[in-house]
Amino acid sequence: MKMYAKEWQQIVPAEMSEVWDFFSRPENLNRITPEDMNFQILTNLEGLKMYPGILVQYVVRPLPFMKSNWITEITAMNEHRYFIDEQRFGPFKFWHHQHHFKKVAEGVLMTDLLHYAIPIGFLGRLAHTILVNKRIDDIFTYRKKIIEDIFTR
Repeated sequence: MKMYAKEWQQIVPAEMSEVWDFFSRPENLNRITPEDMNFQILTNLEGLKMYPGILVQYVVRPLPFMKSNWITEITAMNEHRYFIDEQRFGPFKFWHHQHHFKKVAEGVLMTDLLHYAIPIGFLGRLAHTILVNKRIDDIFTYRKKIIEDIFTR
């Protein structure tokens, strides 16, 4: 199994409590996911805050020709510091996404650490090279812009 790792950082010009409140509400995934992914949360999350063990089920179109059911679990959380989501069912063979938050002079430094693997061996590695790697980068580039827009109003 070939593992891939990525890291992104962004300074959010806001108070930690405001940033944490936004990211601790799973329904906000809708706001930071590209529209062309047709992201739809199936779990009723209205008013819920994240907690270790919460499962979130959704349908997503990670690539134009691929629709996927996905279930993630929040496996760890330390309020105002980090949370981790892991895929329990979905398009990846492995998905481990750490979200870290650190107070800095300019606001909050957010760091995303992603480790993932693609299924189907050689074909998966080929798909990663041709499509998946760029698509993941595009998703996080989109998120960065949307987060800037949300927190600089």
